[in-house]
Amino acid sequence: MTNEQILEVFNKHNALLEGHFLLSSGLHSDKYLQCALIMQYPAIAERLINDLVLQTYHLEFTTVVSPAIGGIRFGYEFARQLRKRSLFTERVDDVVQFRRGFVMKPNEKVVIAEDVVTTGKSTKECMKAVRDAGGDIQAVVSLVDRSSGEAQFDVPFISLLQIDVHTYDPADCPLCRQGTPAIKPGSRNFKA
Repeated sequence: MTNEQILEVFNKHNALLEGHFLLSSGLHSDKYLQCALIMQYPAIAERLINDLVLQTYHLEFTTVVSPAIGGIRFGYEFARQLRKRSLFTERVDDVVQFRRGFVMKPNEKVVIAEDVVTTGKSTKECMKAVRDAGGDIQAVVSLVDRSSGEAQFDVPFISLLQIDVHTYDPADCPLCRQGTPAIKPGSRNFKA
């Protein structure tokens, strides 16, 4: 699918939101991609993720790891289609880690699966948890790269949709200056 076709799917399911948003990175934005609204429809999720799977067949790995909470459903479906193991990390006392009995084998080959990448902070925290647990990261995949090329990882980065969305430092946010109320649609708790 092309970027335009994928955006059409997001628009059809009201998953491309416009307004004033507080991102988990601490930045503000005038648009927000709510992948959960796409992931609620398994057939649509399967079709979109299959396009990403086709781009990643060349990778050799056994396990998919996703950061909670947004990446869990995406990571699971990505792993399911490739018949790989699916794990996720969680934030506990502001530290991303494995819980629920998840254990990595030494040098286990991993792909990190994140639904949306903006700054790459959550993805890098997940990568650190995987490496601390002994995993060997082969790539990062995402449904949406909204970083405008800014998110950089030390492994290949493959995304289904690349979209440029304005982000603003809170101190320099034109939406704040206009007095537009901001909402926080994501899952991470942070101090604005």
